[in-house]
Amino acid sequence: MSVLVADDERDIVLTLESILRDEGYETQGVYSGDEVRRWLEGQGRSYVLAVPSTHGIWTRAHQQTVAHLVHAVPADAWVRLSAGEGSQGPRWYDWTCLCLPYATVAGKAQWLLARRSVSDPKELAYYRACGPADTPVDELVQVAGRRWTIEEGFEQAKGEVGLDQYEVRRYDAWHRHITLALLAHAYLEVTRLTALAAADAAQALRTPGEPPLGGAPLPTEQS
Repeated sequence: MSVLVADDERDIVLTLESILRDEGYETQGVYSGDEVRRWLEGQGRSYVLAVPSTHGIWTRAHQQTVAHLVHAVPADAWVRLSAGEGSQGPRWYDWTCLCLPYATVAGKAQWLLARRSVSDPKELAYYRACGPADTPVDELVQVAGRRWTIEEGFEQAKGEVGLDQYEVRRYDAWHRHITLALLAHAYLEVTRLTALAAADAAQALRTPGEPPLGGAPLPTEQS
């Protein structure tokens, strides 16, 4: 279960366990990246936050960009994992994860997570992450992969319930439109999934030789 909050088409998804943020918040200056991280940590929330390649990490009294740190990672430190299902199957990428030397509350840790394209190794993306110290890398990858689910949800909501079809001048009017549109989209999605589940259950109970759901079989040609 998740709650989707949008701000001028830049999105943030809050799940029951963690928070995923798009790097647009860092590059477009909506909030300082440090402010967001400090607030989340103060709330005791786990997170995976996308950051640009120029994002700085303090290590050994020196600040280095995440791109520089990841460039030094040995080849055997990368592992191929799926970031979730896409329209053409699993989204396979190479991933590496570095534990960051930052003070964190007991039982938690911070990491730098990097994603590398399989087809184009020069195409990389970077994430700051924080969560329980025993969080496996594949779980961080699954959270990072939720960005595609968010994008797909936005596109569906725009086409099905007019998420982007508003002309307002005040925030409260915009907020009402977005909230009602997302509620309508959630209702449609739950209704669709419920109908599919019911159809699958009925199909499983179908007796052998009975025509499949959706209509009787085509009549055979008579001689």
